[in-house]
Amino acid sequence: MEKKKKRGKAAYIAYIVVLFLFFYLPIVVTMVYSFNSSKSLTSMSGFSFRWYGRLISDGNIMKAVFVSVTIAIFATLISTVLGTLTAIGLCRSRKIIRDIVLNVNNIPIMSPDIVTAIGLMLLFSSIAMPRGYFTMLLAHVAFCTPFVITSVYPKARSLDPSIADAAMDLGATPFEALIKVIIPMLKDGIYAGVLLAFTMSFDDFVISYFVTGNGVQNISIVVYNMTKRINPTINALSTIVIIAIAILLVISKLVPKLMKNTMKKILIVGLFVLIGITIFAGTRGGGRTLRIYNAGEYIDPDLVEAFEAEHDCKVVYETFDSNESMYTKIKSGAEYDLLIPSDYMIERLIKEDMLQPLEWDMIENTEGLNPKIMDLPYDPGNKYSVPYFCGSVGILYDTTKVDEEDLDEGWEILRDTKYKGQIYMYDSERDSFMIALKALGFSMNTADKEEIKKAYDWLIEQRETMDCVYVGDEVMDNMISGIKAMAVVYSGDGAYVMADNEDMDYFEPEEGTNVWCDAMVLTKDCEDTELAYEFMSFMLEYDNASANSVFVGYTSPLVAVADDLAATEFEGIDAYVPGLDGPNNEVFRYQEKDIKEYYADLWTKVKAY
Repeated sequence: MEKKKKRGKAAYIAYIVVLFLFFYLPIVVTMVYSFNSSKSLTSMSGFSFRWYGRLISDGNIMKAVFVSVTIAIFATLISTVLGTLTAIGLCRSRKIIRDIVLNVNNIPIMSPDIVTAIGLMLLFSSIAMPRGYFTMLLAHVAFCTPFVITSVYPKARSLDPSIADAAMDLGATPFEALIKVIIPMLKDGIYAGVLLAFTMSFDDFVISYFVTGNGVQNISIVVYNMTKRINPTINALSTIVIIAIAILLVISKLVPKLMKNTMKKILIVGLFVLIGITIFAGTRGGGRTLRIYNAGEYIDPDLVEAFEAEHDCKVVYETFDSNESMYTKIKSGAEYDLLIPSDYMIERLIKEDMLQPLEWDMIENTEGLNPKIMDLPYDPGNKYSVPYFCGSVGILYDTTKVDEEDLDEGWEILRDTKYKGQIYMYDSERDSFMIALKALGFSMNTADKEEIKKAYDWLIEQRETMDCVYVGDEVMDNMISGIKAMAVVYSGDGAYVMADNEDMDYFEPEEGTNVWCDAMVLTKDCEDTELAYEFMSFMLEYDNASANSVFVGYTSPLVAVADDLAATEFEGIDAYVPGLDGPNNEVFRYQEKDIKEYYADLWTKVKAY
């Protein structure tokens, strides 16, 4: 019997240990890798405070921290007041009203975040409310309040309704009865609601992403955009947040009750200071403003600050994670002056009359632009677009694992069973079908459904035989660590990996590939075209274009910059100089609705296979 008890105790301890490891091991790993000296998120190469220095010097991250903290505090305070008063009121309401309100209150709790986000975005657009700090705050209050009601209501229901009446019989006003009698008895439920509301607000991404604007971003949005490329600063930021939370928890347990009133005064003063700072920080001067919408991690942030200083203006800089999400936000009513989308999306924006033609004589430093990326089919004559970065899609491979002669197979090497289980495919509908279509000898812009179906069969057969893995931007860190032999990547990402792993090389199959160009365009809503042209000219200056290309890793549209960097910063890195003029290379074109839907349907089946 004693042995059974010991075994049961040992099993229980083991269970607790496993549980704690499951919850806290990821946190420990994040903290350890925040001190990694290399860019890799999975391979420790030495101890360094490098990423903490980068974090402190990154103004965008510090602004995001400020936005997250202030939004969370204000949303928590407002939603707690609203939720608590509603919960108390429901206890005194008739049953039918109480049931209706509680059922309505459950709708936002049970609905997916994306539904709430789209609904709020459309609401703000329909009433023409400028999106930014205030709309994000309103959205957070809207989705936090139902959780507060749910936390406080059960406690309020358990109270004796005669308590408030007794307090008023003894001379208390209704307000005094509420503040001094009812609320203190609800403090456990209110505290639970406060913690839940603060956590929900501080942690939110989906709703914040769709309702924000005017350059306002919280931590979740910034971190999400940072994941588009390898950025260990995320680990440093996460570590600081974890330590701050731990310190707050310790203080909450150790502060003596004698300090209670003093702490209340400090918190009240701190709150008013915070409100003042927030109002001051949110006040924008009457100077010139340029609203830019670009992909995440796609510009050297120092250049934005330099442009602001040089032209005495304010740049409202926002980022998107894909051309499609950018398009959705633009169509929902968000207004920007300058966009930096990809070729096929530019063609779509042109067709839908959402861009304005350029006045090229207003743009300086254009004489050095690479003629290979000018006058492409998506924008003949570059009537609407100025090249920003260019590149191709190719295969990044580990020279220690892949035989050079096998590269002669072209795209079919991705179906060579010798490399089964050793291939990363890029999680992109367009690029995956491009590979299959090129391997079969078809145009990647085909609208022939029979050809598209054959490409679908090619991809399905590849999934059946190769055990390939579809991944996103995490492919860069995985290939730096040499996890698999090959990966389909964009040339700039290939250059980034090759700079950290000398065993990697890059090639473009002779069957042809996607040659792409991201470009700067002006929207119809551009409020200061002169300033927008100045930004374009600024980005085409030799030093600025060089700094931007080094920071991002993609090929500069300026011939002189690309040639010089290929001989210095990216020496020996073939991916930095992709074959833009290959005879079988193509640029993605706009797809008609029925073809787009056909591709999307087949792609869903490929991913679900």
